[in-house]
Amino acid sequence: MTVASEEKAVLEFKGRMLMMTVLQLKDLDPNTLHREVGRRLEDAAQWLRDAPVVIDVATPEDVNQIELLSAVDTLRGLGVNLVALARNAHLDADTAAMLGLGSISLAGGRDVARAEPAPASEAAPAAAAETLLVEQPVRSGQQIYSRGDLIVLAPVSTGAELLAEGHIHVYNTLRGRALAGVRGDTSARIFCQNLDAELVSIAGHYRVAEDLPDNQRRKAVQITLDGDAMRFVELSGK
Repeated sequence: MTVASEEKAVLEFKGRMLMMTVLQLKDLDPNTLHREVGRRLEDAAQWLRDAPVVIDVATPEDVNQIELLSAVDTLRGLGVNLVALARNAHLDADTAAMLGLGSISLAGGRDVARAEPAPASEAAPAAAAETLLVEQPVRSGQQIYSRGDLIVLAPVSTGAELLAEGHIHVYNTLRGRALAGVRGDTSARIFCQNLDAELVSIAGHYRVAEDLPDNQRRKAVQITLDGDAMRFVELSGK
């Protein structure tokens, strides 16, 4: 009798990168949070309501644990999908564990700020400014992330997601989601030849499909951020 020697796999690490939303808390008052976050969630698309959220406390040096715990309980009560706390000199991994959260270091955040220039070995890699070129169609369920600009020469399907720290260029039809300036670059722009997107976002400011300007749908457009407002300008081929 032959006994199978193949070991049954019990887990597998996947390489997929999930997009997280950073919620910066400037006021920990439970009533204020309940009102403002509740209002935002009412207007949000389903993807944003389900997105994993990282809490970033704006003034951690002034926060006590009771205030923070109350704020976290309020957010959980609203159904916010909290997964982590942004680490810094005042709120560490132990604080996150007390809140029932993981901890994460936000690139460029307070926890990596230095009073003196960083050593060369700690400087941002040159690849951070590189442009990513995609020539194949981006299918539903695919997610593409660029640490610089992102250029797509093929169609982007419904359910696909483009994320870039810089600009996004789609020289074809954009039907999925495009999020430019995902690390807070308010000067980032989105360009596409045919706007039919589920969602467009620049530095955390977003518009869902039903909120896109009717006169810019299915046209070549440039999308920019002016303060808190997103601007849509038709691109002329003349």
